[in-house]
Amino acid sequence: MPSARFLFSLALGSSFALPAACQLSCTKESFSTYLTSHPEYNASVEQVYHIAKGETFEVPASDIAYPQSPTDLPELCAVQIKVISSPTSAYSFGLFLPVEWNNRFLAVGNGGFAGGINWVDVGVGARYGFASMSTDTGHNSTSSDGSWAYHAPEKVIDWGYRAMHGSVVLSKQVIETYYAQKLKYNYYSGCSTGGRQGLRSVELYPEDFDGVIAGSPAWWTAHLQTWTVKAGTYNANPSSQIPESMFTVIGDEIIKQCDPQDGLRDKVVSAPQQCNLNLETLLCRQAQQEDCLSPAQLDTLRLIYSDYVDVNQTFVFPHLLPGSESQWEVLINNGTANPLGPDYVRYFLGLGKQWMQEQFDYRIVQLADRLNPGNATASDFDISPFQKNGGKLLMYHGMADGLIPTDSSLYYYNQVTNAVAPKGIDLDSFYRFFYVPGMQHCVGTPDNMHAPWYFAGPNQGPTLSSSLHSVPGFSDAKHDILLALMDWVEKGTAPENIIATTWDNDTTQEQVYRQRPLCFYPQKAVYTGKGDPNEAQNWECQALY
Repeated sequence: MPSARFLFSLALGSSFALPAACQLSCTKESFSTYLTSHPEYNASVEQVYHIAKGETFEVPASDIAYPQSPTDLPELCAVQIKVISSPTSAYSFGLFLPVEWNNRFLAVGNGGFAGGINWVDVGVGARYGFASMSTDTGHNSTSSDGSWAYHAPEKVIDWGYRAMHGSVVLSKQVIETYYAQKLKYNYYSGCSTGGRQGLRSVELYPEDFDGVIAGSPAWWTAHLQTWTVKAGTYNANPSSQIPESMFTVIGDEIIKQCDPQDGLRDKVVSAPQQCNLNLETLLCRQAQQEDCLSPAQLDTLRLIYSDYVDVNQTFVFPHLLPGSESQWEVLINNGTANPLGPDYVRYFLGLGKQWMQEQFDYRIVQLADRLNPGNATASDFDISPFQKNGGKLLMYHGMADGLIPTDSSLYYYNQVTNAVAPKGIDLDSFYRFFYVPGMQHCVGTPDNMHAPWYFAGPNQGPTLSSSLHSVPGFSDAKHDILLALMDWVEKGTAPENIIATTWDNDTTQEQVYRQRPLCFYPQKAVYTGKGDPNEAQNWECQALY
């Protein structure tokens, strides 16, 4: 993990001090002495490494959730600290402390049920100059494995909110001691579960961050995970099962029907909620036997595109949007629910390994609401304390997301509106929500859309390169959501739109293929009718009503 030069220096008994004026040096002994002198932290040092400019931080093999190693790093000190959170639980967090520091702190989020330090996104933050941090949320697992939560309520609390908040608080103290300077600003960036962590921080600890990016948030844990089980049943009946080979056919038909709804035929579905679907076009006719659906399969398709409503017409969760078909193999697949659903029921709700998805009914949703494991659901919608503290929140969600229904974010936005607007608070003054047409879950776009999706959001850089940060060739607040948030927090310049980018073959080594503005709700981007539609200046934001 450490560089060869660093190991050689240790053999000689020397150490690196970064920087010379700080109260801590980049050695395990120095950080251990500091934490020992503060027993109230209940913390210990697990590792400290010096990373020279251009080197790689080799992620330990034990970090199974986030194995990607950040490369081409700036010179920094890498620190990992363990905190005892209860008699039966503990969490760790990793810090990158760059020599060229911007006097700011950035925390990054996790995904799914993952337990591991997200070092590669910590590396993204360090390249901007942030002292950046990620927590393992108190356990070690892949994103879809929830078995660690069984009969472990303290670990679930760590995952729900405690590990993030505790890591943030201690990180700030360590950073200010290390640099012997006060932090100027504190930021957060996360997607999926990371988006939920950001919203939960806004709700529970409004002073933790000055600015928060919450992407595609898995905020409604009790309903999202139970909907995941329900969605896994939609395609389970052999007589009405849609084969996975048809998902692409359905997706192509959706583009054919819904692409023109935004006024431009470009294969990007940017107004799926306004699309008048005629699903009967997919119905098998006469001798046609391929690339079509039987009446029973068509009923399954309608179910997938319908909200989950249960006993007494109770709304449980919104449906997947038309245009999300490229990711249906994750949750819809062949009728076997993704582990994110059953594992939640088995281990978070405590029904045990023997519980099967065939046993699912509305009582499971009611149980999840009653238990709310780990107090994880971000449903404290009155976020006015965050606004009063000067906080700024940017939230977004991809319209081609096949893992978390896009309009769960609209539901959250509307609930916050209901909570704070009657108090005379203007949401646009501190909270803006962006739809991202054609973007899948947090990153990427379907091959048949090739929509602009990259704006340096959480998880996006490492998807393209282990050494990437910001937007190559467009490293400014118009194209980079983190820089846009910083401008809003520090200069009072609110983002009217954020320009998303995609490249040929979706690699930054190629030419830019498309750029489009993302407009904050309730606006949408509309082509002016003049100039190249693949250039952002030929689009404008217009109100939906």
